[in-house]
Amino acid sequence: MDRINKERIKQMGEKEMLREKLDNLPKQPGVYIMKNNKKETIYVGKARSLRNRVRQYFTTAGQATPKVRAMMQHVTDFETIITDTEVEALILECNLIKENRPKYNVLLRDDKSYPYIKITNKEFFPRVFKTRQIMKDGSRYFGPYTDVGALNETLELIRQLFPIKRCNKKISQNSGKIDRPCLNFHLRQCLGPCQGKTHKEEYQEMIRQVTLLLDGKENKLLNELEQKMRQAAEEMQFEKAALFRDQWTALKKVTEKQKMDRGNELDQDVIALVRGNHESCVQVFSVRDGKIINQHHHFLKGEEQEESSKILASFLKLYYDNAPYIPIELLMAEEPADKELIEHWLTEKKGRKATIKTPQRGEKRKLVELVQKNANILIEQREKSRQKKESERIQALHEIAGMINLQQPPMLIEAIDISTTAGTEPVGVMVVFKDGISNKSGYRRFKIRNITTPDDPGSIYEVVKRRFKRGLNEAQEIADGNKEMDTSSFAYFPDLLLVDGGVGQISAALRALEECNVTIPVAGMVKDDRHRTSALLYEGTKYDLRAYKEVWRLLSKIQDEVHRFAIEFHRQRRSKVLTESELDSIVGIGEKSRRRLLEHFKGIQNLKKATYDEIKAVEGINTKQAEAVHYYFHKNG
Repeated sequence: MDRINKERIKQMGEKEMLREKLDNLPKQPGVYIMKNNKKETIYVGKARSLRNRVRQYFTTAGQATPKVRAMMQHVTDFETIITDTEVEALILECNLIKENRPKYNVLLRDDKSYPYIKITNKEFFPRVFKTRQIMKDGSRYFGPYTDVGALNETLELIRQLFPIKRCNKKISQNSGKIDRPCLNFHLRQCLGPCQGKTHKEEYQEMIRQVTLLLDGKENKLLNELEQKMRQAAEEMQFEKAALFRDQWTALKKVTEKQKMDRGNELDQDVIALVRGNHESCVQVFSVRDGKIINQHHHFLKGEEQEESSKILASFLKLYYDNAPYIPIELLMAEEPADKELIEHWLTEKKGRKATIKTPQRGEKRKLVELVQKNANILIEQREKSRQKKESERIQALHEIAGMINLQQPPMLIEAIDISTTAGTEPVGVMVVFKDGISNKSGYRRFKIRNITTPDDPGSIYEVVKRRFKRGLNEAQEIADGNKEMDTSSFAYFPDLLLVDGGVGQISAALRALEECNVTIPVAGMVKDDRHRTSALLYEGTKYDLRAYKEVWRLLSKIQDEVHRFAIEFHRQRRSKVLTESELDSIVGIGEKSRRRLLEHFKGIQNLKKATYDEIKAVEGINTKQAEAVHYYFHKNG
């Protein structure tokens, strides 16, 4: 009861603190950051008036949507950052969302690092290559390319048309001739700036032409090449004319494949949102110089209960925050929320007027409808794929139930594994699969307390005992009204418990369950000589999985996942122990000092490189301690 009373007192103190913070909120524009009881950022938003917007969340009217109600159940604190303008607040909001990926914000589901084509304009002889990182280094970026094959084809075309430098040799105006040119020079695939064979002006002209091509201005480039070809022929420079002819011919073949000519010279992005049963898709067509030169799509998460206008606004902020190019016109099927604000922000980023339009008729409307149709097809394809995978998972769960004679399919499965090296630092882990899908929020790690020698069954016994004892305690707290079910993951018991191993591991798990007075079926996942999942061991019977394709696939996935998680945790533990033992060897460095040093330097490797003055500057570290640490890591240097 003392622990429960302390918890209630703590909660009362947090509520009083929140009321005080709400009373003192500023009226200026800015960003607000909602946090849970673990101090994790779970939502980031912007506001014209922080006082009005944030206070609204703590009212009944402000929690009208299920999503906000669900979020506010977890909010225990918030922070605010004041900005001078609402546009600055929007920019800061974008940065914080990308950095923290909050649970309740709309995010790009496939927010992987898409590749770009980069032109290193700041180099004396620029290069053109593929990259996944955008840096503020004066380079020009084109993309993103969701189809890597299309990007590689584009790069190959550039290399065919333009003999640009590919190597990393640093060449400046004063470099002079560099010995031993690369093979590309001998194959006439590089002009050889390292040999002094080309002038900067000639090379820069070639880079300008590459930029035209990547900007989608092929027609302008074709006209230029044709003009240069004729001029070279008139001047009887036939070798040069032949080069321009070959470039023109190769480029003409590519441009003839471009069927989607819109008949105008505007640079546009055409954007459409389609909402499916389980997710939403935003499709983007890039129109440059009147031609559709690229299309890509993004699936979203966290958007289930949001209005379409707000989803579109969130997408535009996420997508264009780091976009290397912003067109002058965005065509959309419906207006995003904060349209004028987003236009202002895009205009500032581009340096000229950028507008968002929702055409109702004409060619632009047809283009928007085309993009919508493509997004619809993607959603339908994903839905069919999801249904197929779901059907296969449910089939596997039913087959498991039939195979080992369970009363119902095991919709909730937990698997346990142990990892150790010669009995040192043994750890146990638990992974959770719900409806055949991994549920990472339910994963748990256990430091083995009572085992000091290699003993997998003993470690399994300890993990199972602790897991279900904790679950029983949480169930009792729920029954007493002292805990909520949605914050008690241990109180949910699985339909099937899997252990990585054979008879010994199964017996240990069953003994622990019996002592907890819990009855749950326990099976062992058995591997063959090639370390692949091959059988399921249950109640003394070994079931060969070769005849159960879907069961084998699911159990292989579970066994591989629990093994990966166990090894990952064990490596973390070993690394931590090695780090701590190394600092423990230094006289005068206790637990508090060790923690201060590691937190300040973000790890042992940075601490090893630190100077005496840097170590001494750490708060709480005195002169003798700084001398001891510095000497320990530099005594041989």
